[in-house]
Amino acid sequence: MNSMYFTEEHQLFRKSLQDFLQKEVVPHIEKWEQTGLIDRFIWKKFGDMGFFGIKYPEAYGGLDLDLFYTVILLEELQKINSGGFAAAIWAHTYLAMTHLNAEGDEAIKQKYLVPSITGDKIGCLCISEPFGGSDVAGMRTTAVKKGDKYIINGSKTFITNGVLSDYLVVAVKTSPELGNKGISIFVVDRETKGLSATKLNKLGWRASDTGEIAFDNVEIPANQILGEEDKGFAYIMQHFALERLIMGINGHARAEFALEYALKYMSERQAFGRTIDKFQALRHTIADLYTDMEMCKTFNYAVAYRLNKGEYVVKEATMSKLRSTKMADEVIYQCLQFLGGYGYMEDYPMARLLRDSRLGPIGGGTSEILREILAKIIIDKKEYKEAT
Repeated sequence: MNSMYFTEEHQLFRKSLQDFLQKEVVPHIEKWEQTGLIDRFIWKKFGDMGFFGIKYPEAYGGLDLDLFYTVILLEELQKINSGGFAAAIWAHTYLAMTHLNAEGDEAIKQKYLVPSITGDKIGCLCISEPFGGSDVAGMRTTAVKKGDKYIINGSKTFITNGVLSDYLVVAVKTSPELGNKGISIFVVDRETKGLSATKLNKLGWRASDTGEIAFDNVEIPANQILGEEDKGFAYIMQHFALERLIMGINGHARAEFALEYALKYMSERQAFGRTIDKFQALRHTIADLYTDMEMCKTFNYAVAYRLNKGEYVVKEATMSKLRSTKMADEVIYQCLQFLGGYGYMEDYPMARLLRDSRLGPIGGGTSEILREILAKIIIDKKEYKEAT
């Protein structure tokens, strides 16, 4: 393990997390993958262990730890082979809660952030829309101010925890005529009248509930706004660096898990009188795949180090997601091949890993969008700045 970034305390945390996941989560994964529903009890157990509060202030029940504790949490979640379960946990902790912590006022933090840290409330972040996808500025959902209330109309889709969460952090247009300068963010209670959710049927991430959400004249108090009106786009952009880095870290971690599994299998599987890890073609393929994984991992750690220091790393985080998710798909595709016919069987981990990994280059900004963002930075010298 890279001692440049990880202390002894980090290693102890990793071990206790591994033990917790094996004992409390792994026995239920198959059921959750089958039903597409994660039982509520596990959220409370995560909260009790402090895992939701890792990066949040102690004032709200968090632990206020450095970003490498988050790196460990993300890596270990990828290694129990349920991309859906991992997504449900990190979408709550790092998508919904990030906005509560950064933009919520004291009342919102007490009402939503505190119970999110204890595992009593589950959140989701609603940005993508049926017509918009990765085009955040093209959103059509609106919030119209009426006295001391806002009325929300529109829809969101591909929302992780979109059905079972207790609250929704929702991006809407408050001033549609201003384009991306007219977006605001609100926190909305699940039970609010006019809000409905439909579960989507996905190729992978089967354990997580991904929803399409409809807002039909949903009335919310004006004080449910996060930050200032019409500043939402800047808030969203500010947090994209963390989201992209998370997905990059997830990529290197699941690729590492796939390689470890494949190597163990190859050391035991015999063909033509020897184990298949002795065949040069396979050995050299492993060498290439392992190199690609290790280079992504090293880069991701370096970006995490800079983000932890407060640097603005939107370019590097975009590179992280773009490269690491592609690498993970390639590694896992090849690792499935190493298993031959068994790779295609649902009783072995590679089939699920392949399906789950395929979301990497799609979710949280498609690879095509990320390439265009990087092209603007590199070619057009565009500078993305932090929200003020």
